[in-house]
Amino acid sequence: MDFPVYLSLGPLQLHPHPVLEAIAFGASFTIARRLGRYRGTNDTVNPAQRLLVYTGALFGALIGAKGLVLLQHWPDFQQQGFSWELLLRGKTIVGAMLGGWAMVELVKKLVGIKVSTGDRFIFPLLVGTAIGRVGCFLTGLEDKTYGVATSLPWGIDFGDGVMRHPTQLYEIVFLGLFAWLLRRLVQQGLLSGQLFKLYFLGYLGFRFVIDFLKPDPHFLGGLSAIQVSCLMGSSLLFFLLFRSNSPLKT
Repeated sequence: MDFPVYLSLGPLQLHPHPVLEAIAFGASFTIARRLGRYRGTNDTVNPAQRLLVYTGALFGALIGAKGLVLLQHWPDFQQQGFSWELLLRGKTIVGAMLGGWAMVELVKKLVGIKVSTGDRFIFPLLVGTAIGRVGCFLTGLEDKTYGVATSLPWGIDFGDGVMRHPTQLYEIVFLGLFAWLLRRLVQQGLLSGQLFKLYFLGYLGFRFVIDFLKPDPHFLGGLSAIQVSCLMGSSLLFFLLFRSNSPLKT
């Protein structure tokens, strides 16, 4: 397999990353709308408030995704100079998640929303992230989401002659298993109103571990900027989850 793996559409050869990213956004949006209609979630939140929450989430995700890219590649910027291309092209899911979450909580505080608004977005996020990681995998070295060298039999050569951990595929497998677990909790009526926090906690924990297999700069006490962000976010989520007085069953 030669990377990047271009997708054929008639005479066109399309780069996999923007195509899969667009599909991921479309799938996430469609699932979120259907879940909202079917389950009647957030009925106490009026349309104007909901629009403000969505706008805040998008704005916060953009700031978080770009801001964490800046921190993640700070050693590169110091050595090679600032790169607008890297900043504009680069983005990280962890930064987007944390930035979006922070902005949503701020918006809810400002407009007086006191109910949980996040549970309905768990499965759209899971599906969208998994589809996006397919695009990352097919992109190969350009995407910089590959792993370090490995001698394991499932290592993949992304084009530089080095057999590497396919960390994108590891994440897709994790997301599938995590979706199954969260679905079981939903079916049993467990942790209603807290599932979004559990999703964040699980994903941040996974990223903290898997990023040891990525050749990113680990300049913060042996950790990358993404891993430090995962630790900080997880610590806050642990506090919020165990402080909650919500019963396990609804």
